[in-house]
Amino acid sequence: MGRLSVTLCGIELDNPIIPASGCFGYGHEFAAYYNIDRLGTFSFKGTTREPRFGNPAPRIAEAPGGMLNAIGLQNPGVDAVIAEELPKLRAVFHKPVIANVSGFSVEEYAEVCEKLDKQEQVGWLEVNISCPNVHGGGMSFGTDPAAAAEVTRAVKAVTTKPVLVKLSPNVTDIVSIALACEEAGADGLSLINTVLGLRLDLKTRRPLLANVTGGLSGPALFPLALRMVWQVSQAVRIPVVGLGGVSTAEDVIEMLLAGASAVQIGAANLHDPFACPKILDELPGIMDRCGIENLRDIIGGAHG
Repeated sequence: MGRLSVTLCGIELDNPIIPASGCFGYGHEFAAYYNIDRLGTFSFKGTTREPRFGNPAPRIAEAPGGMLNAIGLQNPGVDAVIAEELPKLRAVFHKPVIANVSGFSVEEYAEVCEKLDKQEQVGWLEVNISCPNVHGGGMSFGTDPAAAAEVTRAVKAVTTKPVLVKLSPNVTDIVSIALACEEAGADGLSLINTVLGLRLDLKTRRPLLANVTGGLSGPALFPLALRMVWQVSQAVRIPVVGLGGVSTAEDVIEMLLAGASAVQIGAANLHDPFACPKILDELPGIMDRCGIENLRDIIGGAHG
């Protein structure tokens, strides 16, 4: 194991750097810019049973320290992902990948996860119960412990690979949701997804987004995400993947110290397609300055 290596649900990663779902497509898009095999892994675009066009435009709005998005889970549907996207991915990425799954019913989550679980390149299933940009699905499952547990149990019943449940910050007590997912059989947790936000157009006096609200991402989110990772990682026994506003190598170290076993990087990829390799290049120097020999040794190190 190298000094950057970590383990996620029993699978070793060369490093903890994971582009987050929705910010990295299905991988081959970024392979045109750099060798994506450098990454620990990545979480591909949120996939549903049926193809989705997504929400009407405008779907993106700027915000201080980040951006709002209301893409609405645009994707070609699970069958097209298996038939078309995964073969293209195999040509440019030679490690297990995280399959991100969204749904509008418990049955849909289970069906999509069962199909993706059978794909050789899929190493983990990331069940997104936290998308704030769709109606009747996503976050509606992630704001109630019983509903979150129901989805988790249904997915675990039809899969063999590690299941990560992606949690919403749009709750009063994220720890209670995390504990419910753990009790229902989750192998790990990803947190946090975006925070629900709003921007207004001063000329029209109407919301900038056609969906009215959208998910806030970017550096402004980092302190909130770090706090929730800190809380959840001390409450559960399963690994936590930390994400939310991570944009520097120092942020990665903070997330690991707070209790994350690996770190996802989202909006930074949209600002700079080379964000992840730059962070990877900077990590060893930061580790040297901070007296860190191996990243796996500092996970949860700030808890005392």
